[in-house]
Amino acid sequence: MIKLLIADNHPITRKGLEVLFSASPNIKVVGSVNDGEAILDFVKKNPVDIILTEADFPKLNGLTVLRYLKNDYPDIKTIILSAQPEEVYAINAIKAGAAGYINKSENVITINEAVVKVNDGGIHLSNDLTQQLAFGTRVNKGGNFYKKLSTREAEVLKLLTIGRKNKEISKELDINEKTVSTYKARLMRKLKVTNLVDLVNQAKLSQQV
Repeated sequence: MIKLLIADNHPITRKGLEVLFSASPNIKVVGSVNDGEAILDFVKKNPVDIILTEADFPKLNGLTVLRYLKNDYPDIKTIILSAQPEEVYAINAIKAGAAGYINKSENVITINEAVVKVNDGGIHLSNDLTQQLAFGTRVNKGGNFYKKLSTREAEVLKLLTIGRKNKEISKELDINEKTVSTYKARLMRKLKVTNLVDLVNQAKLSQQV
């Protein structure tokens, strides 16, 4: 039986996923939490095989959680279930340690199949993105930009776009504020902007292209 932990900051999403997996003969939901810190607290005390989690949390974003899990709980596999565009965030999620990425628009059969596939040692991405990666074809403009970022740069940019300050980012990522400033400078160069407002606006535009 696959032990599954669900993490999402929307109660209706968590409840819907619990109902979905209640009908599965080989998947058991062992917990349901609402933020990144709660994920880490739960796995310290309970056995978990797979975590199905949102990427955007008010406390400890998904990419940061992946880094902690990869270091401290390498046997636990994580699937990101997000409304964010796959071509923008999936690659960095996989680089950070995720074993799969599912858009919230996918059907319930796909979500169930992804959990089983990842538990068996596979990686789950959509057919479109798998083909793009396999054949080196071009994804959209925003996707190309995000593929050039390191995992840590993607983490910093994600936190900046949701309004985090340097001090908050340094605490969440366990780096000093000077390092955060260095990452911001790199991101501004890559996005060809000169201030934080334009950086955030350009990042959001890149997600939409």
